[in-house]
Amino acid sequence: MWQYQITSPNPSSRYFQVTFKASVSSETTEVRLPKWRPGRYELGNFAKNVRDFLIVDDKGNNVTFEKNGSHSWIVQTATCNEIVITFNYFANQLDAGACFTDTDFLYVNPVHCMPYLEGMLHTECVLTIDVDVTWEIACGLKPLSKNVLHAPSYHELVDSPFIASASLKHDTFVVNEVKFHLWFQGEVNPDFERIKKDFIAYTQKQFEVMGSFPVAEYHYLILITPYRFYHGVEHTTSTVLALGPGYSLMKPEFYKELLGVASHELFHTWNVKTLRPKDFVQYDYSQENYSRLGWVYEGFTTYYGDLFLARSGFFSMQDWFAEVNVRLQKHFDNDARFRYSVADSSFDTWLDGYVPGAPHRKTNIYDEGSIIAMMLDLYLRRSSKNLNSLDTLFKKLYDDFSGHHRGYQTEDILNLALEMSDAGVKIIFDDYIHGNKNTEPLLNELLHEVGCYISRIPAKNIHESYFGFKTIQEAGITKVSNVYPESLAELAGLAKDDEVAAVNGWKVENNLNDLLQLINIVELSVFSQKKMKSINLVASDKRYFDTIKMGTITEASEAQKAAFKSWTNL
Repeated sequence: MWQYQITSPNPSSRYFQVTFKASVSSETTEVRLPKWRPGRYELGNFAKNVRDFLIVDDKGNNVTFEKNGSHSWIVQTATCNEIVITFNYFANQLDAGACFTDTDFLYVNPVHCMPYLEGMLHTECVLTIDVDVTWEIACGLKPLSKNVLHAPSYHELVDSPFIASASLKHDTFVVNEVKFHLWFQGEVNPDFERIKKDFIAYTQKQFEVMGSFPVAEYHYLILITPYRFYHGVEHTTSTVLALGPGYSLMKPEFYKELLGVASHELFHTWNVKTLRPKDFVQYDYSQENYSRLGWVYEGFTTYYGDLFLARSGFFSMQDWFAEVNVRLQKHFDNDARFRYSVADSSFDTWLDGYVPGAPHRKTNIYDEGSIIAMMLDLYLRRSSKNLNSLDTLFKKLYDDFSGHHRGYQTEDILNLALEMSDAGVKIIFDDYIHGNKNTEPLLNELLHEVGCYISRIPAKNIHESYFGFKTIQEAGITKVSNVYPESLAELAGLAKDDEVAAVNGWKVENNLNDLLQLINIVELSVFSQKKMKSINLVASDKRYFDTIKMGTITEASEAQKAAFKSWTNL
């Protein structure tokens, strides 16, 4: 059994102390710290937060060790039966996936800071959280006593974040004999009755599709920040949601964000926590876990997170279309959809998946994957006369491949799709998952079957629509944020991060669109790498960055209306 203890004697320093005790039986022992956390497919480099690393034996004698990698240590254990490792961990990242310590609460995602011995990840673990006994602890692990938690294995330990605090707000609800906990930490007054009603509704819809739930109890750990924030991370018996500001929680737009991220993360309990690609059925915390299936484990989850809110009645048709339109807009604004497949972009999340990166180089597994999910869902419905859908495919995939000893591959999804539809479904895999063909024709064709369509209208900003560049405001400066490839702007010499100072001699003061009104020939005065240059633009009939919207056909047939209802319950 491995024993862990966390204490935070000086929380204002933002450090807490970790103690790890483990039996050893060889001359040398390798101790490791994870390099990444499941749910974010990039290296996290957690060891950068470790300070005062020390190892002693069970008698308190110093043990010799040295680092042999960025996150590993070789320990000389020939004369030891047990080693005790202590270090301080810097916890100053208040989001849904990291660690944070303060005077009034402690939040820890153990995968950041819990060492392990290689080859022994199924070892039973006990975690002691050394906080005031009056504090409550919110966690998916089973308590052995007030401040002591038990994990059957290291995998479960590091998949179980916790919040310890004297000010946690708590309530529960039950769906299909599964107990759900709502924990709020921060300055907030949650309307628990309304929250429970809406959470129950989308949970029931998820249960209708998936049947059984993988765990008997589930915990929503909700960190409320005093500033604008939005983040969620999935775990098997819990999720951490970080949102803010707390005073806006029950306001319509903020409340939609809460429901949106909560529904998304709950579906992850099936999709990626218990059903995983074969690439990482068992997590390897010491290196990248590459997969080309991010369009499934993140894309399908993004698609279903919103769709279940529509089916449950929380989203109106307008609400749901608004969410779909966000995904569609990002897809159509990104020229990389013609250059790089979503499967390859999944592989490259380990390279630069969570930052904007080089313009128009890659696609996004969340947005692109949700569009793939929609196309596959609509194709299955059309080809089977609504006997099959993505619901039936995903449920069968889950039944056949869930568990920690199996894992699915692209071929498994394709084979199920072929069984449930026809040979034409292979086009989605060849042309849009592993290829980079234009999705618009097939999307419109499939949407027509359910009485919908995609419309394009010119972007309201002239510089976007007619010249092909977008801007943002930074400290009063109008800065180019995106230039469409081979647009008038790019061909004229405008580049990302250029600062637009003037239009035809007139200073730009957050009024670029106004200055461009009724002007066909434009001279932009631009600072590029802090050097002034002139960019000459002449408007043409070409358009860029169209506004994309999904809508319903006014004269939809009864069959189309019925298909839409079957799909969305709207």
